[in-house]
Amino acid sequence: MPDFKRFWPLALILKALVASLLIANSALAQPALPSLGDGADLTTSAERRLGDRIIRELYRDPDYIDDAVVHEYVQGLFLALVKAAKERGELSPELDERFAWEILLGRDRSVNAFALPGGYFGVHLGLIGVVATRDELASVLAHELSHVTQRHIARLMASQAKQTPLLLGAMVLGALAASKNPGATQALVVGGQALAIQNQLNFSRDMEREADRIGYGLMAPAGFAPQGFVSMFDKLQQANRLNDNGSWPYLRSHPLTTERMADMHARTPPGAAPAAAPAPTLEHALVAARARVLSNPGVDTLRQWVAEPQGSSFAAQPAHRRAASLYAAALGSSQLRDADGARAAVGKLQELVRDDPAARRLARLLAAEIALAAGNAQAALNTLDREQPPTRRPELVLRAQALQRAGRGGEGASALQSWVALHPQDATAWQLLASAWQAQGQPLRAVRAEAEAQAARYDYAAAVDRFKAGQDLARRGGPEVDHIEASIIDTRLRAVQSLLKEQAAER
Repeated sequence: MPDFKRFWPLALILKALVASLLIANSALAQPALPSLGDGADLTTSAERRLGDRIIRELYRDPDYIDDAVVHEYVQGLFLALVKAAKERGELSPELDERFAWEILLGRDRSVNAFALPGGYFGVHLGLIGVVATRDELASVLAHELSHVTQRHIARLMASQAKQTPLLLGAMVLGALAASKNPGATQALVVGGQALAIQNQLNFSRDMEREADRIGYGLMAPAGFAPQGFVSMFDKLQQANRLNDNGSWPYLRSHPLTTERMADMHARTPPGAAPAAAPAPTLEHALVAARARVLSNPGVDTLRQWVAEPQGSSFAAQPAHRRAASLYAAALGSSQLRDADGARAAVGKLQELVRDDPAARRLARLLAAEIALAAGNAQAALNTLDREQPPTRRPELVLRAQALQRAGRGGEGASALQSWVALHPQDATAWQLLASAWQAQGQPLRAVRAEAEAQAARYDYAAAVDRFKAGQDLARRGGPEVDHIEASIIDTRLRAVQSLLKEQAAER
């Protein structure tokens, strides 16, 4: 199970955990319904609702980060694995339809990833920054995906039903102790959780081995080198030998056992020579460098990365390492408000990666981002406008931001509207669309987009407030009121109010 402490505050997780356990108990108490997975008593619908509740809290946390570049890369690897799981029969049509299959990124330097109920997955930037290849990252994603496709979470819920009194008892005692000793509250709660987790350790080890086996089988069909699984295990083993200094919480939530390691190495065909480790790609090197910078390593570390390309040994390094160093130096300089240094580093990066289309695109996006951060929105637009209109999310988001900064926000409305029609859960795009419609003098549409942004993050109460504000605006009338838009707001308000009532009933 995930190690939440380093990713999201304990208070939010306890709130979500209490709600989760209550939902699980309710689902288990209902008449038996058809379900997937061995021993899984929690229905797919109940598990998705449970995931939505947890995700709503995580979206609000300051550690959550929606970086379009990193998310697109990780989600792309993940969806290839999802496709392979469907083709191999590991992912049923029912599960595919009901679950979210969405990656959430956490701005945390620790190495961790985890599966959540309902097809949601958390990935720390620290993990992305430490893996050497796309294949190593894919091996972690394949493992976590297999936890969900095999209904491990639902099976754990069934097992945890026996532990519910223990966990809730710890929480009640913690609440009573809060007025006298705040420190005792956390000790009681964490102690109750630790005992419950320890009681299920043997059960989860079997699940870890099953996730390894099935995840390994997804690698080649999804277009990844299975050797990435083995090399990632070697990284975990090396970290384990260092007694885990706290930067690898993945080892605590996914204990590395000799059986798991032996199983991975035994999957090499008998008599076959060991496969070579997958070669790093320039694209992965740049994304990993971006993840390291965005994880907020501190000013001193940023300065070290900025100075690295000037080192005497820089020219002798492989191309992917030089590219990563230049990317980190450029983005780090921009964060340190050194626009000239950032432009110089990204210029060298563009020259280095000019023959690699994927890396060249990332360097171009970085150049536009640096120009925008320096206050030159037009330069950012000139860099991005080679693709008109943008069809990929990083370009779409960055161009909308540049247009707003240039005082031309309304020009991005059409592309954003087309995007949210296909991606209605993209809260960032909805918020940008709200600004674009406001710039066009369409306040009613802007209010609806704000409401849709809240609904996309499962904050139905906030969404209802914005839809009602739209109704009030429509009632006042005026030339800017679109009656079709007012009708859409009425319809969406009723739908979201229904979802809000369902949320309230689950509490």
